Amino acid sequence: MEERLLKLRHSLSHVMAQAVLGKFPDAMLAIGPAIEEGFYYDFLLPRALTPEDLQDIEQEMRKIIKGRHSFIRRELSREEARKLFRNQRFKLELIDELPEGEPITTYTHDTFTDLCRGPHVDNTKDIPINAFKLLEVSGAYWRGDERNPQLQRIYGTAFFTKEELDAYLTRLEEIKERDHRKLGKELELFHLSDEIGSGLVLWLPKGAAVRSALEEYWRSAHFKAGYSVVYSPHIARLDLWKTSGHWDFYRDNMYSPMEIDGQDYELKPMNCPFHIQMYKMRNRSYRELPLRWAELGTVYRYERGGVLHGLMRVRGFTQDDAHIFVTPEQLNQEIINILNLNLEILRTCGFSEYDVFLSTMPQKHVGSDENWQKATDALKAALEKMGLTYKIDPGEGVFYGPKIDIKIKDALGRSWQCTTVQVDFNLPERFHVTYVGGDGLEHQPIMIHRALMGSLERFFGVLIEHYKGAFPVWMAPVQVRLIPVTDKQVDYCRRVVVQLRDVGIRAELDDGPDRMQKKIRTAQQEKVPYQVVVGQREAELGQVAVRLRTNEDLGPMPLSEFKSMLLRIIDGHSQALK
Repeated sequence: MEERLLKLRHSLSHVMAQAVLGKFPDAMLAIGPAIEEGFYYDFLLPRALTPEDLQDIEQEMRKIIKGRHSFIRRELSREEARKLFRNQRFKLELIDELPEGEPITTYTHDTFTDLCRGPHVDNTKDIPINAFKLLEVSGAYWRGDERNPQLQRIYGTAFFTKEELDAYLTRLEEIKERDHRKLGKELELFHLSDEIGSGLVLWLPKGAAVRSALEEYWRSAHFKAGYSVVYSPHIARLDLWKTSGHWDFYRDNMYSPMEIDGQDYELKPMNCPFHIQMYKMRNRSYRELPLRWAELGTVYRYERGGVLHGLMRVRGFTQDDAHIFVTPEQLNQEIINILNLNLEILRTCGFSEYDVFLSTMPQKHVGSDENWQKATDALKAALEKMGLTYKIDPGEGVFYGPKIDIKIKDALGRSWQCTTVQVDFNLPERFHVTYVGGDGLEHQPIMIHRALMGSLERFFGVLIEHYKGAFPVWMAPVQVRLIPVTDKQVDYCRRVVVQLRDVGIRAELDDGPDRMQKKIRTAQQEKVPYQVVVGQREAELGQVAVRLRTNEDLGPMPLSEFKSMLLRIIDGHSQALK
């Protein structure tokens, strides 16, 4: 964010805090930063805010802005700061955590003073009065810790012109229309039930059809790329996770062990130890490497209730996981192979824009610095050989190795984390994984972890929002809906449905009591790619009259021609409708 916009938004967060204090004099102030798309401020208030409160606060903010108040910076001693904020518990906590000797600064405008580093505009007159808006209120724990008080967070946004604000608000409306939770319910794709448990997804028949299409394509692409598919159980003895290091480094995201036959078992948060055990079932030769094993493996990770979000953040999910065992000499080329497969899958699913990040060694890690450097260099070399622009994400690697992350961009330009490719020297060492080299001696392979879609749940949520529920034909839950003009064409329509299904096309018949036009509208609302209308003439000539969900009318055509067109589009995983 450019500094000029940051100053504007940060200043508005202070103006908002002043307006809230005017309405609730006993409010406790937390923090109020500028963020990527606006600003927010957290408050502890005597009651829940209403939409009417937001309107009142916004009007008061405009009055404050019209007062043309300067923002004045001041440095204070720790004692002065504690005295100034003696009635603000959260500010006192922040002051106490500041290192000794670090300047403590405040900014004051009008009657409001806040603990703040800045920066701010010079004067409230620099804030356009018609180019900001308060958007919503949400809950937020102080310092992000659910053991702390729950605060009310007021979000707002701001720009330099009303036109920019209006464009942003229009975009927000489009985002709401694309919300996968809203479309998932309307299109009956998936369901989240409190009786099942938070963060656990029920795939309804139509959502399951999309998933099935994705899985079939995924398997086909992996088979062509030299992978074998494996399956593993959902639980394993706790000792396995102790050996892998997950129990030490990942325990906060794992569920409590369960006792079975006097031994502790654990729901799997990862698939990797299972694949290692498969590898170790017998001695391996260098001639078998690279060994590529892929699994659509369901894992379970504990996420706090406050961060669960539809399909995007869940507790049980299926990774399109794979583990590749390679010799050191094969590492660079294998990373390139993975990236090529990944970009092919993303393009086929409709994503051509993405950002690439290389995440380096975190503070809490295992393995030698030398191996970490080798792994990082291998990832860099692969990215550079492919000509992929990337950014370094310092310290964001996983505990056992560095990684490449790819964030795809959807139809609205939003980024979503999906792909991860991780190089791991650690687990082969922990599990004593070896292969016999050409010299007849045992060597340790390098293990590559990778998930291309990330998780099917999250990827599906992104697909829903990217396509606004109007999936490409090859993914669409229902690809063709037959609509008879009268009851006399129902038998012909049934025969057409059978013929289409025989070649793998997902077709269904609407023989309900509604009129034809209503059936067409319903199919379009459900985003069915093709509505096939059949009257007496079509039934007699063996034809179908085809209308697209875009409302384009392709007119009558022989059934064989329609079938060939669909198979060409489906088999080619095309984004087109004709």
